Amino acid sequence: MQLHKKIALTVVAAAAFSAVPSFGQPSGAANRPARIGGQPNINGIWQAMNGANWNLEAHSAEALKGFWELGSLGAIPAGQSVIDGDGKIPYLPEALAQRDENRAGWPKSDPETSCYLPGIPRATYMPFPFQIVQGGGNILFVYTYASTNRLVNMGEPIVPPVDTWMGQSNGRWDADTLVVETTGFNGMTHLDRAGNHHSSALKVTERFTPVSENHLQYSATLEDANTYSRAWTINMPLYRHIEPNAQILEFKCVPFVEELLYKDLELPQPQ
Repeated sequence: MQLHKKIALTVVAAAAFSAVPSFGQPSGAANRPARIGGQPNINGIWQAMNGANWNLEAHSAEALKGFWELGSLGAIPAGQSVIDGDGKIPYLPEALAQRDENRAGWPKSDPETSCYLPGIPRATYMPFPFQIVQGGGNILFVYTYASTNRLVNMGEPIVPPVDTWMGQSNGRWDADTLVVETTGFNGMTHLDRAGNHHSSALKVTERFTPVSENHLQYSATLEDANTYSRAWTINMPLYRHIEPNAQILEFKCVPFVEELLYKDLELPQPQ
């Protein structure tokens, strides 16, 4: 269950982000400085508004096979591609076959079903808000889903000691754009609910560019020679939650999947 536990960051956050408003209490625009240490202030609660978590590629609305009892609740909404260029993921032949197998096995095949950590870039466009906490050093991303978080190292790049679900993120500023390179994945996450996937060789380069006070332009370039024939990029806007009481609420999904994962381990009930 260690995969599902939130890393204790209380001491780190207190030291690195002492000048940042506490979680769940974002400052209003009037109290938010435009820049921190010369860089754009991207503190806030953000969310993608698209269907990328269903499928990064363009897709029509359709019923979920095997869930007819749910009626319209059990349907996939239509969505446009968020992939630059031709809108398609450039899979190698064997990887495309694996994608099709993953898709046919959904929802069981999707790690999201079992509340495993979503990985990068999927954590960004899941249908939940996330918070960026920026101080003068490292930058913390706090996600709603599974109480996930990641610390973006803004110092000398760190080589990931082991492969993990979320990888190791190293960041830098390129003018007003936050650039984050993440490697060291365990290859077990999916990119969406449509079976799109990667291997442990994945490298993700994200770019967060302020466009306006309440709008970031987000892109992520994925490189994985074991899975794709070339690098490819997704692109989407992220919007700031501006409601006064905006906050990250807990969605600790482990209790919701325990029966799914461990029911076969239950002891027989006495007669």
